[in-house]
Amino acid sequence: MHTIRKRLSILIISCSIMAILLIMLFVNFTINHIFEDYMTAVQNKRYERIVTQLEELYKNEGQWNEISGVEILHEAYMSNYNLTLYNINNIPVWGMNPMDIRNKVHLHDMKVQDQGVYLTKKFELHFENEIVGYVEIGQYSPLLMTDEDAAFKSSVNKSIMMSGIVTIFIIIFVSLYYSKQFSQPITEVSNMSVKLSKGEFKEKTTIKTNIEEIANLRNSINELAEKLDNQNALRKRLVSDISHEVRTPLNVLQNNLEAMIDGIFPVSDERLSHLNDEVIRFGKLLNNLDKLKEFENESMKLNFHKVDLLSLLKNMHKDFSSEAKEKNIAFNFSYENEKYYINGDEDKLKQVFINIIDNAIKFTNKGGEVDINLSKNDDKIIIGIKDTGIGINDEDMPYIFERLYRGDKSRHETEGSGIGLTIVKSILDSHLATIDIKSKEGEGTSVQLRF
Repeated sequence: MHTIRKRLSILIISCSIMAILLIMLFVNFTINHIFEDYMTAVQNKRYERIVTQLEELYKNEGQWNEISGVEILHEAYMSNYNLTLYNINNIPVWGMNPMDIRNKVHLHDMKVQDQGVYLTKKFELHFENEIVGYVEIGQYSPLLMTDEDAAFKSSVNKSIMMSGIVTIFIIIFVSLYYSKQFSQPITEVSNMSVKLSKGEFKEKTTIKTNIEEIANLRNSINELAEKLDNQNALRKRLVSDISHEVRTPLNVLQNNLEAMIDGIFPVSDERLSHLNDEVIRFGKLLNNLDKLKEFENESMKLNFHKVDLLSLLKNMHKDFSSEAKEKNIAFNFSYENEKYYINGDEDKLKQVFINIIDNAIKFTNKGGEVDINLSKNDDKIIIGIKDTGIGINDEDMPYIFERLYRGDKSRHETEGSGIGLTIVKSILDSHLATIDIKSKEGEGTSVQLRF
């Protein structure tokens, strides 16, 4: 198997090399084509110049003879092309031997293409709009190039090739560098996930990257590690809590029954009533577990209809007023003059408010204060429940919605099952509502519900 860096480097390099080769071929073809067009234009101008010279010569002399225009033969010989002059009857006036330019000593001065194929072109010579003769131009190549022309063409091709080679080396270096920058964070996250699968939840990846998706992946895997670590700790604590909750009533029952059997304690109605209370307590724990199972399996039946939250909260305030009064707690309810209707299950929503308000009063000391506020913000209905109670410490805050979880203070100072907020969260989720809890130990807790 290949590493992501190796696979990525191979992909970038291979694609880049193919692209460069295609560009090189395209540029080379284009430049050669343009250069050949240029040489063809130069050659055509030479043909036009020869025809013009001969026509001017005929104009001046009025006839053809054996020395008509022979001065251009030297240029033709040196430039590796062959000339033959014909009169009006297509009879040669004078001409060059094609073998002379094929085998001459200075042939190396001219670079020819397709050497060996003799090509000719015949042009008409005119005077006063009448044909007065012909000139035939022959050469052993479609194009004739001087050393300078050939050197220019060769240097362009070499430059293209060298540019391609240098670019390929640069791309190899850059691809290896950036593939490392890209793959290293992914490799780190991959190694992190392997450690998580082995139960090493304390590990975290700190590698830096400026790629948004990889940064999100890194942050997510770190958050996952933290949550798994918390869940692992919570699982251990949950086992301890359940064991404690189950063992306490069983120990009380066992010790009292053994004492009665041994005759240490007399069997009395009062003692049997006490033992019955422990059985009821044990039964409540099992009932809470069944209730939690119902909510977590999403098997609860919801009866949605139009619910007036203002009326519901007024009733809640009325129901808990006597309990707050017994603890000398200021229990306030404020609201704006609006309509507060939602579509929901009134009984389940009532259970939500009972849990939250009961917690607020339960964990608020005598002389404290609990405030309920109902308001609207755009299309949101907001319910705020704030108390001046014992608060929740920072260590317990991440777990307040976990099943059977109870903070240290609530564990020792008040009774409870630890499933109230778990059920609250499940009901609110089914109503597409949100809950936000802010708390500071010793100062109180603020709960905000948004519908």
